[in-house]
Amino acid sequence: MQRHLITSAIPYINGIKHLGNLIGSQLPADLYARFQRARGNEVLFLCATDEHGTPAELAAAKAGKPVAEYCAEMHAVQARIADGFGLSFDHFGRSSSPQNHTLTQHFAGRLADAGLISEVSEKQVYSNADGRYLPDRYIEGTCPNCAYDKARGDQCENCTKQLDPTDLIEPRSAISGSTDLEVRETKHLYLRQSALKDDLDAWIDSKKDWPVLTTSIAKKWLHDGDGLQDRGITRDLDWGIPVRRGDADWPGMEGKVFYVWFDAPIEYIACAGEWADAQDGANWERWWRTDKGADDVRYTQFMGKDNVPFHTLSFPATILGSGEPWKMVDHLKSFNYLNYDGGQFSTSQGRGIFMDQALELLPADYWRWWLLSNCPETSDSEFTWELFQQGVNKDLADVLGNFVSRVTKFCRSKFGEAVPSGGSYGPREDALIADLDARVARYMAMMEAMEVRKSAQELRAIWAAGNEYLQAAAPWSTIKEDTDTAAMQIRLGLNLIGLYAVLSSPFIPGASKQMADALGMADIPWPSDIRIAVEAIDAGHEFSVPENLFAKISDEDRAGWEARFAGIRS
Repeated sequence: MQRHLITSAIPYINGIKHLGNLIGSQLPADLYARFQRARGNEVLFLCATDEHGTPAELAAAKAGKPVAEYCAEMHAVQARIADGFGLSFDHFGRSSSPQNHTLTQHFAGRLADAGLISEVSEKQVYSNADGRYLPDRYIEGTCPNCAYDKARGDQCENCTKQLDPTDLIEPRSAISGSTDLEVRETKHLYLRQSALKDDLDAWIDSKKDWPVLTTSIAKKWLHDGDGLQDRGITRDLDWGIPVRRGDADWPGMEGKVFYVWFDAPIEYIACAGEWADAQDGANWERWWRTDKGADDVRYTQFMGKDNVPFHTLSFPATILGSGEPWKMVDHLKSFNYLNYDGGQFSTSQGRGIFMDQALELLPADYWRWWLLSNCPETSDSEFTWELFQQGVNKDLADVLGNFVSRVTKFCRSKFGEAVPSGGSYGPREDALIADLDARVARYMAMMEAMEVRKSAQELRAIWAAGNEYLQAAAPWSTIKEDTDTAAMQIRLGLNLIGLYAVLSSPFIPGASKQMADALGMADIPWPSDIRIAVEAIDAGHEFSVPENLFAKISDEDRAGWEARFAGIRS
């Protein structure tokens, strides 16, 4: 038995996530976790909500609620939607947890003791109307480069020029719109990432199996321009983890909190502590401390490419700099972007289809299959309603659903609702078993390598092989002359449904359960030998005909959804 620690990039608290967020981290992480569990391996799959920072405060203010109350409510909403999509987290935690407060302050103290934190005086914009310092992105004005009048203090979204707030023409608060701004001097703590550059470089070089996307982004941040820069880890905000040095006060840092990027990755570890407390004291350190048994754990992270710099540089710098034996990531699977119908998904702009809306339209398996089989691994990919309709109708309805329906309904009409006896496998069946043996081996290898799209393609080919066999064997014709042979052909078909149920469970767990339930088999083991797997259900075993696994998407439905989701979500 192998041990797998799996984490998904934690979603931000301010609102419901769109399908691009889902396929960028949580869904492929769930695919891998389900695959490893099905193989009999021990898995700890963790995720959480990222709850600190200015966006949380602003979202709470917009909702007219205290920020702690808002975060608690949105955590419950995101947990419910994640459950609706079948995301099989062992724990879905919160970065505002007491465990994360303690651990974040602990790491800060260790880094300070190691001389890896410095105090830096810097100038920041203060809004008198709002009574607060403004992060760069909450200052708006006119871009000096292209004259776009909604440029942010960190970057102009129109021309992409990097900016400082003082570069903006007629700057104003993005919160209140006030122009009563002034530049004040304030002190902040910086993590001296530059001091760890060589250690990080060597660590990344040791990861020979990482995706090119991951290593190229990490190396760019390490070596381009002036190289890896020190980074601020504190902010002048009310909501967040108070700046402390372990258990002690931090003189000069009163009233400040840790910057969200610093505490959010630490929540991966803290989340294990939350899980352990919920499990009445399970041993979380055996997953995270190499001196406590985590040396045999394989740790895999899943995230979108925008999160790669924090997870290949900043979080590892925190871990390495602590000087403690924490488990570091073994494999970091990163993804490009899923775009929406010619543009970009956008949470802030409400563009695209969001997770709650998707579940209102169709069951989770429809979305899971399409997103995973089209996931943006080597390049950005595109969601259109036409492509979605084609994928659902051709793969799920015409291939898998059609096979299950034809086999079970034919058996019921000719033999009743019990597996028929008679006949023995012949050359055609032997050829199918040999083909499936090779295909399942390839499928497993691709799943182990986290090649998501290739895994989906191979799984579809495994489904298609059953259809092709059924079409060639034609039991509806065979039965007219040879009842025993037709019974054997249908018995093989029923066994294939059992095989498909277990192989498909990481991708479409709902439909897989339907197939297993119809066969009256609750725990079908992962196949180690295909011939044994397709002889597992004996003659006389009772089954039922399942409801239609997948309904086709009509042109009318597709057109209606295209129109409904063409605009902006309010």
